[in-house]
Amino acid sequence: MTRTSKTTAEEALAYHLLPNPGKFEVTASVPMATQRDLSLAYSPGVAVPVQAIADNPELAYDYTTKGNLVAVISNGTAILGMGNLGALASKPVMEGKAVLFKRFADVNAIDIELDSEDAEEIIRAVRLMGPTFGGINLEDIKAPECFIIEQRLKEEMDIPVFHDDQHGTAVICAAGLINALYLSGKRIEDCKIVLNGAGAAGIACLELLKSMGAVHDNCIMCDTKGVIWQGRTEGMNQWKSAHAARTDARTLEEAMVDADVFLGVSAKGAVTAAMVASMADNPVIFAMANPDPEITPEDAHAVRLDAIVATGRSDYPNQVNNVLGFPYLFRGALDIHARAINDEMKIACARALAELAREDVPDEVAMAYGRKLSFGRDYIIPTPFDPRLIYTIPPAVARAGMDTGVARRPIVDMARYEMGLKARMDPTASILQSLHVRAKQAQARMIFAEGDDERVLRAAVAYQRAGLGQALVVGREEDVRAKLEVAGLGDAVRELHIVNASNTKHLDAYKTYLYARLQRQGHDQKDVHRLASRNRHVFAALMLAHGHGDAMVTGVTRKSAQVLEQINHVFDARAEDGAVGVTALLHKGRIVLIADTLVHEWPEAHDLADIATRAAGVARQFGLTPRVAFVSFSTFGYPVSERAEKMHLAPDILDTRGVDFEYEGEMTVDVALNPVAAAHYPFSRLTGPANVLVVPARHSASISVKLMQEMAGATVIGPILTGVPRPIQICTTGATVNDILNMAVMASCDMR
Repeated sequence: MTRTSKTTAEEALAYHLLPNPGKFEVTASVPMATQRDLSLAYSPGVAVPVQAIADNPELAYDYTTKGNLVAVISNGTAILGMGNLGALASKPVMEGKAVLFKRFADVNAIDIELDSEDAEEIIRAVRLMGPTFGGINLEDIKAPECFIIEQRLKEEMDIPVFHDDQHGTAVICAAGLINALYLSGKRIEDCKIVLNGAGAAGIACLELLKSMGAVHDNCIMCDTKGVIWQGRTEGMNQWKSAHAARTDARTLEEAMVDADVFLGVSAKGAVTAAMVASMADNPVIFAMANPDPEITPEDAHAVRLDAIVATGRSDYPNQVNNVLGFPYLFRGALDIHARAINDEMKIACARALAELAREDVPDEVAMAYGRKLSFGRDYIIPTPFDPRLIYTIPPAVARAGMDTGVARRPIVDMARYEMGLKARMDPTASILQSLHVRAKQAQARMIFAEGDDERVLRAAVAYQRAGLGQALVVGREEDVRAKLEVAGLGDAVRELHIVNASNTKHLDAYKTYLYARLQRQGHDQKDVHRLASRNRHVFAALMLAHGHGDAMVTGVTRKSAQVLEQINHVFDARAEDGAVGVTALLHKGRIVLIADTLVHEWPEAHDLADIATRAAGVARQFGLTPRVAFVSFSTFGYPVSERAEKMHLAPDILDTRGVDFEYEGEMTVDVALNPVAAAHYPFSRLTGPANVLVVPARHSASISVKLMQEMAGATVIGPILTGVPRPIQICTTGATVNDILNMAVMASCDMR
């Protein structure tokens, strides 16, 4: 792990501190409000499942969380690349692992840090916790203790025990190698494989490949002392000895001659260009050292254009990322109540990943990564945010588990199981990921109009450091510097481009432009000078109008309506100009857009039709297929009310326009969002729950958004301003740093 700078460290610490310490919390999944709820949850009602489980232990999977609960266990002796820092120091990593389980496969996970380096103590502690969990994920335990602990626990426990540092890397490596050899026209049985790095991951990689057909005598393992050959005694142990090769090669350089495959889990720079040049035709190079590979793809391709290269890094093609494996391995194992995760299940996972990479990549995945993805030398492994992983990999793992007899409860209806897995996917996370990747591709020069606010400055720094583009901050340099110092980001001032009326050479051009717009609206040249030189919202808008920035975010220090009024001095962003505000609500895996939340105070029927069209466009920008509902307190004419009439007429207006999205109304919110309520109206044109709600007025939009935010804890993005000449987004005065950053991302993605 590379050392973080002071500023990056501050940001990382803040991420773990706010809004609450750590990365997850435990919440009840059943009602806990009334005396009856409590009597069922605890005494006396809980006695019933207690007795049922005592009579039949298998029922623990039905009546408790055991069947979807994994323990993430470490003693902190091999934390990332940082070494032995102790059990307590490993807790942030283990919490991170726990949330990855939840994020990618909806597996509940609890981190447990054991303060011992004694293998026997750890084995006993984990074994005694067996009744609590459906699986055990071991993490960051140094070799050779990790081998001993895992093997013993596998023998003594009747639930899956999986050391991800070993087998997670091995599975993803195997998946990539299947496709690399397919593209190279080679068979694993015929390949000479060289592995550098005889630790837990390296040994696991070679063992799995041998179980897939790699020939022992064709596999050469190297460590820091060179080739592990039969007869070597220095630096050996039983796990290395099992892979000792009959070979005359004694160094990595000698071993690499005519090698078909190189696997590296060692150190930066371990492989030279000369070594790559000596390999066989169409070599496969998996340089997986973290954070810097044994050789970079560009250095490898400089000497061998025919090489297929993978690394552990996300900024290169073909990332070997464990998150492609462990969540889905456990998902499949838990769903069959498996006694173990065996080699057959790991191989099934690897093959399913390889097959998925060969399939046509959905547009939303390509959009998320900002480039076309298709099976080939630069795409041999699926991307971590591919939504198909959740319903492709676990079924393959489950089938292998059932076929090999480790399933306590086999899945009878696999098609139904796959549909259930699809329902577990949280679309909101992938949508946000997609937007951030698109923003990174756009590299917009983002104008942050309010450089006198610490939140805005921190968001600007985050925007810059996330590689999203250049942050242009409107403010005074000494003021910006002072506020960044207070925020612990003092040296970030060098990274930002700070601009204001006193240091720009464009002020005269800005004033000329503004005077031409406002001279017939009661503004004289003195007014224009004050607006251009002293009003940061107007100044930022003028920068944008003249192409001195690509997009703009503002609104943190003043009310949205006031900011919009200032921006209208420079741009035509009024209701009559087609501007619309759309707010996205993200809650419990659902995303719903509400409009208009910013511009129209009391829209008429034709305005509502315009708003629906604009909001449908925003929905598509989010990767959604728009289904628009015009919501009211009435449903299809009942109860009759003059105030609901416009909601009834708006769909008729869309009928005449021939728009290309689903719409219906008027209807109440439950009919729009709840399939059970919607079923009472079989004539409705909506094919599923609405994801765009067009509301009668701005006040009802505001009430809806704030109620969801405060009472339900929904994540709010917006209002997203659409229908304006240039990309401009307006935050709320209560916006957090993350909210401001999200709005900058929206502006960068040009959600107009």
